[in-house]
Amino acid sequence: MVLGVMLTVPLLIAAVFVLGRSAYRVTLDLSASRVVVGERAIGTVEVANDSSRVMMPSRIELAVGGATAQFLVPRLRPERSHEEIFAIPTRRREVLVVGPVRSVRDDPLGLMRRQVTWAHEQEVYVHPRTVRLGGFETGYLRDLEGTPSSALSSSDIAFHALRDYVPGDDRRHVHWRTTARTGRLMVRQFEETRRSHVVVALANSAAHYAHDEEFELAVSVAASLAAQTIREEKDLTALTISGRQRTDSFRRLMDDYTVIEAERARHGLRDIGRAASETAPNASAVMLVVGSQASPAELSSAAAQLPAGVVAIAIRCASDEKVRRSHIGALELVTVGEIDQLPRALRAVA
Repeated sequence: MVLGVMLTVPLLIAAVFVLGRSAYRVTLDLSASRVVVGERAIGTVEVANDSSRVMMPSRIELAVGGATAQFLVPRLRPERSHEEIFAIPTRRREVLVVGPVRSVRDDPLGLMRRQVTWAHEQEVYVHPRTVRLGGFETGYLRDLEGTPSSALSSSDIAFHALRDYVPGDDRRHVHWRTTARTGRLMVRQFEETRRSHVVVALANSAAHYAHDEEFELAVSVAASLAAQTIREEKDLTALTISGRQRTDSFRRLMDDYTVIEAERARHGLRDIGRAASETAPNASAVMLVVGSQASPAELSSAAAQLPAGVVAIAIRCASDEKVRRSHIGALELVTVGEIDQLPRALRAVA
């Protein structure tokens, strides 16, 4: 009996600390659901006492990815609250899960623990770092929705001037009022309009990259190219060997680049070239982003899959290397060693 009492007393003491209903109101608030690698994700956890009695001190746990942050909530009087501000450093692309928020009450002896979930998890997209690029006018196509160029055409919609009729001109373009005034057949001369359809093809086979940092550089390069294309309101197709990225908004585009992973299964560059050709057969420019382990033969094979007449540029990502420019047949090849080199590298091939 004495032994039973000795075992029961600690349990009763522990129960005093753990049992009892909590009347917390817990709010998890993130200042932004999207940040860029290197920025901090800022948020707050507010714990309020909505009851009519004093709440004893407790411990709050906040799950952040695979880790858990803890902070103490002091004794709270009725209708009082306590706020904790937190900052999460970001070092890589990822979808960071923040939460849930749990209150934890345990006893000094460690015999009992009570855990209650108050606020559920939220997601923070950590976007790849990108750089702004100057306008790169490559691969323009004649298109009815384009912008005027200096080239003249007899069959587009941007009116430019009148000229004398020559055999073979479309009679529908005859300007009859001027013809009647001058006594000579005069036809409308149009400016050729231009519109670019850019394909950004990221080779995401792990075999083409020396290490993870090099692949991250390639993702940043591809995201920068795609982002600039959207800013310039050009048509964009963005893809990897795993599928296409959404291009209807900048936010969705960056969200998709956030979750791209290096494929362990080996895919040849020929495959990404074929995917670009089949997905956007009318593309005017293809930007192929590869790693340092991509061989010249593979690059040549990828370029051979592209539509005839397309402007093809390969950006080779090789950590710590200097900007270099070369050619593999008709394929322009530039090497960058860090993301800040990309604008200068593109100016070299503009």
